[in-house]
Amino acid sequence: MARRRGTAAGRAAAVAAALGALVLASGHAPRSEALAAAAGTSAADTGAGLVPLPAFGAVPESQGSAVRARPLRAFAPPRHPYMAANGRSNLHEDAYQTDASPHPGPLGPVLAVNRYTVAGECASITFDRKGRLVTVCVGIDRPRLKLLEPRTLRELGTMDLPPRPTAPGADLFTNFAGGGYFYLDHRDRAVVPTFDRRILVVRQTGLSGTRAFAVDAAFALGAAVPMGDQVISALPDWRGRIWFATKGGVAGYVDPASRRVRARRLDAPIGNSFAVDEHGVYIVTDRSFYRLEASARGPRTVWRVRYRNDGRRKPGQTQTGSGTTPTLLGRDLVAITNNADPIEVVVLRRGRRVRGKRVVCRMPVFATGASSTDQSLVGIGRSLIVENNYGYSVAAVNGGRSTAPGIWRVDLDRDGVGCKVVWKARVRAPSVVPKVSRRSGLVYTYEKPRRSDGRDLWYLTALDFRTGRVVWRRLAGEGQASNNNYAPITLGPDGTLYLGVIPGMLAFFPDGRTAGVP
Repeated sequence: MARRRGTAAGRAAAVAAALGALVLASGHAPRSEALAAAAGTSAADTGAGLVPLPAFGAVPESQGSAVRARPLRAFAPPRHPYMAANGRSNLHEDAYQTDASPHPGPLGPVLAVNRYTVAGECASITFDRKGRLVTVCVGIDRPRLKLLEPRTLRELGTMDLPPRPTAPGADLFTNFAGGGYFYLDHRDRAVVPTFDRRILVVRQTGLSGTRAFAVDAAFALGAAVPMGDQVISALPDWRGRIWFATKGGVAGYVDPASRRVRARRLDAPIGNSFAVDEHGVYIVTDRSFYRLEASARGPRTVWRVRYRNDGRRKPGQTQTGSGTTPTLLGRDLVAITNNADPIEVVVLRRGRRVRGKRVVCRMPVFATGASSTDQSLVGIGRSLIVENNYGYSVAAVNGGRSTAPGIWRVDLDRDGVGCKVVWKARVRAPSVVPKVSRRSGLVYTYEKPRRSDGRDLWYLTALDFRTGRVVWRRLAGEGQASNNNYAPITLGPDGTLYLGVIPGMLAFFPDGRTAGVP
């Protein structure tokens, strides 16, 4: 047993060392072979197959037991006419960015776990009409668009995207521009913002390998996005215009028919994606919260609300403002977290005009001096799930260390004014985007408990949405090779659960088997 533990720990340490070396190296693109060797695989395995998990010694593989599905019946966002079906279109599940999946999730910890290893984190995962995975794997050198078979994770196609810009001192583990936020449109095309200030519309060709994708359209944003800025996200509005946001604080849209680009600079940088409903676009900067609409002159501010911000980039955050993509609730509300201390869940009325106050809820969450989040709120009905990421960085979760605990549920009062904390779970989820399954009634998160023995174990963890009780855990891996580094949990149409990790992706199969894998 001790021998196996040493092997697993050695591999994890090697991965961490390789990743650190690649980050510190300036101007040199990393090689897939180097990362594969660090993970204990061959160059031939990289990007093309499954890597079995190592043995974990005396550590139990699972905790808890299976539960019955208890579906959650609440308002479901409408399907966007220019996006793939809800649950298939983007990393936050739908245009409302609810993180509430319509797909089933695992009901118990008896899961087969397999690893797809490439030189990049496959964080944002979508599904085409055949159920295949369309994902962007963001490496230190460049992002790559991938097509994967859902059961074996066999790579069916790949396409290199424009490379990352190199800058001394840049933290490449907190930069989600250049493809981290992409979406699948209503024609199964990947719409990808790139590092060279374009938006690519990419179709599948029916071929394989490097010929599996072809560019249908490329929209240059250079006139609206200054040199040195980076496009972080893109989403369509209900009329098919493709909106975008940049790290430097530019918001705008391109009309695919005319190819005309309209844009304006907002009041501060933008660190995350945005939400879209039938009438407007909701964007958070490091200073303010906006509702924008298209006009003849370009993006127009319908309303703007300053939020509380102590001006500090708290440990676990990627910027000095709200760490959340806005979450739309029902037909009339929108929610974010601010950057106070402690941070607060803030819920606003999203209409053009409102009677009374626009802000209807402001609830402090987690402990003063140990409160931050860089993840979107999960929204279902009038309930919100918020996760504490205070203390996270790639280096901060080594040697048995972890982050401050906390996953809380906050509900709006029945009269729509005010809110309350329903439950508090002392789960340490360093940086994952959690998900709730409408069909299972469970909240899925990715947990890393503190350990006195120095081991770095990561767990897929399920909580009861109604009570916050942890119902089961499944060991996922050990060390930095199993660190998700801000990647979301994604539930597939067949109930398989996927999770991006620094060197690729993990897949959890609920039926205990993986087709085509011995």
